[in-house]
Amino acid sequence: MTGTRRAVSIAGAALVAVGAALVPSNAALAHAPSGAIFTTLPDGSEVNFNIYADKDDVYLDGGPGQGAPQTAAGLDDGTYVFQVTDPSGKTLLSQDAARCRQFTVVGGVISGVVATGCEHLTGIDVDHGAVTVQLMPYADTPNPGGEYKAWVTTVEDFLAGCAQLGVANGLAVVNCGSRGGNKHGFVGGHSKTDNFKVGEEVPVEIDTRFRGHSGDYLDGYGVTWTDTFGATNKKWSYWAPDNYVFHEAHVEAVETGTHHITIEDQPGCAVGQVAVDGEGVGYAPQTVAVTIRSTRKPLTVFVDVSCD
Repeated sequence: MTGTRRAVSIAGAALVAVGAALVPSNAALAHAPSGAIFTTLPDGSEVNFNIYADKDDVYLDGGPGQGAPQTAAGLDDGTYVFQVTDPSGKTLLSQDAARCRQFTVVGGVISGVVATGCEHLTGIDVDHGAVTVQLMPYADTPNPGGEYKAWVTTVEDFLAGCAQLGVANGLAVVNCGSRGGNKHGFVGGHSKTDNFKVGEEVPVEIDTRFRGHSGDYLDGYGVTWTDTFGATNKKWSYWAPDNYVFHEAHVEAVETGTHHITIEDQPGCAVGQVAVDGEGVGYAPQTVAVTIRSTRKPLTVFVDVSCD
C-alpha cells in the first residue's frame, strides 16, 4: 500500500455528514465486554489499513487494544463466540457451527479455543503471548469493496440472542437467523466488532487525534467506536508509521451508515474543544456522529480533541 491515505480527508464532502450527537454511551455499552478486539496476522502483527491479501491471513486478537496504556482494561474473562458477516450484517459468512467458533479469555487476553473437535487454528501474539484465532472458514463477502465485519460476544449473550430467534441451542447450528438488531444471534449492544478488507481495495476510516497544550499529538488515549449496529470497540491513539498510523485512534474499513465516536475525560486529558475535520462541535466530553455515505473512494474523517 502507498502512503496516499493521509492526503485524503473531507475532500469527498458529499460522502460524509458529521455533527455532534448526544448519544447515551452507557446504553450502547450496557452489555458489551470491556477491552477491544482487532484483526491481525497469526503473530499479532498489524496489516496496513486492515486490508489483507488473503482470507486465510486474518486472525482474531483481543485485549486492551493496540496502543492502549498498561492501565487499560482487557476483555472480560469468560468464553466467547465469534462470527464473520458482510459489513451490513445481513449475510452470515462463517461456514461452521457456532460451537466451532468459541474461544476463552483469561487475564484480559485470548487464552485459547474451546476444544470441540472442530475448533479453529490458532497463533501466538508475539507482543504479549496471547493466542490469536483464525477466522476461516468463511465465505467471500458480497460487498463490492471486499469488506467484512468480525463480531464477538459472550456465549451467554449469544445463546440468549439465538433463543430470541427461536433456536434453543445456537451453538449447535451455523446460523440462528436474524431479526431487527439481532444478527444471527449477535445483538449489537452486546457485541464487539471490527472491520477488515481482503484484496487491493481503498481504505475508508475514522481517525481520532488528541492534542496537548504544546500542540503535540498524544498517544495512549482512547475512544469508543460504536458501529452502525450499536456494537462497540475501544480504539487508542498510537504511533506506528510503518502501518500509516500517526498518533491516531483509528477505525479502519468502516461500512456505510452512521458511526459514533465517544470521547471522555481521561487521566491527563480533560476534553476541551472537539472538531470533526476542522469543524468545531463543542468543548466537552461527547459523542460525535460520522455518517459514511460511500466506501468506493478512499476517505479519512479526522476527529480532533484538544486536552485541557
